[in-house]
Amino acid sequence: MLKNWRFWLGAAISALFLIIALRGLDLRHVWQAMKTANYWWLVPGVAVYFVAVWARTWRWHYLLRPIKPISLRSMWPVVVIGYMGNNIYPFRIGEILRAYVLKKKEGVSVSASIATILVERIFDGLVMLLFVFVALPTVPDLPGWLRQTVILASLAFLGALLVFLVMAARPSASRRLYSWGILTFAPVSVQDKLLRFADRFMQGLSSLSNIKDVFMVFFTSVVVWLLETVKYWFVMHAFNFTVSFFALMLMNGVVNLATTLPSAPGYIGTFDGPGIEVLKVFGVDATVAAAYTLVLHAALWLPITLLGFYYMLKESLSWQDIDHAINQSQLPDGSAQPPPASPENIENTVQMTLKTHNKRASH
Repeated sequence: MLKNWRFWLGAAISALFLIIALRGLDLRHVWQAMKTANYWWLVPGVAVYFVAVWARTWRWHYLLRPIKPISLRSMWPVVVIGYMGNNIYPFRIGEILRAYVLKKKEGVSVSASIATILVERIFDGLVMLLFVFVALPTVPDLPGWLRQTVILASLAFLGALLVFLVMAARPSASRRLYSWGILTFAPVSVQDKLLRFADRFMQGLSSLSNIKDVFMVFFTSVVVWLLETVKYWFVMHAFNFTVSFFALMLMNGVVNLATTLPSAPGYIGTFDGPGIEVLKVFGVDATVAAAYTLVLHAALWLPITLLGFYYMLKESLSWQDIDHAINQSQLPDGSAQPPPASPENIENTVQMTLKTHNKRASH
């Protein structure tokens, strides 16, 4: 990891956010505020957070149903291991790990799982933006950086969702389009892998073809993030300040949008800096805001990471498995070992398309 330029890019971004967050603060006062906190409030906060993780598990179960029905009991450890991976590796490697473990346990292709995870992330982003818009009327003085963040993030997430909805609604046309692009521009040696990856990815988007399913995924996403905001509310009571639930919704939305940026493992800096700044906008003392945000970050990070390590041991996973999952993420089809998970007629279409293209090339 230390030899990877992406790790150092994330570390640099985290360092920048930490400098912004802690500038002008006396860290001794921050530590004093942390020492005097009532940590009993973390108990209900952690409990409600695990309920939110269960809701995430149900949402992923719902997205995977068109591919393979999997019980919530079987999926729960996979989700927890994935979040543990996000917390200890940069660039959300935990998402790749989650797809890898699911393939190992249930035989679902990595590329199809990644498609459903991308759908999750898009809906997460849209709900975060919804939280921001709902809470904006309560902001005393909206900072320019927050306004710009909301505008850019809105364009990005809405654009991605629109593309995925169109692909799910018009699978045949989408398949023809990406098949043409791959067969025209990709090297012959990887065309077959790219086509299989694209077909499996399309299969992962199948849950978006039904408006009822889209609504259910959105509703579940709202539940997930409301529960996480409830954790913010519980942890707030451990400190000597009070803001409205809407303010915490805004903080939740902003910090989680910020954590989509590259960062050091565990979202160091990208979580803390924006969180402190949002609380300062609502008049919270900078020292108390810093102490609260750092404790909240630890309470979000530590319990799910420890549980992830437990399930990692229980599932007989090793660090070599994580390295293998990361290496597989570099391949076009996610893995070359298992048989394709896409329907047989899709595979036949791919093979026929390849044969037609080769005949034309020979002429």
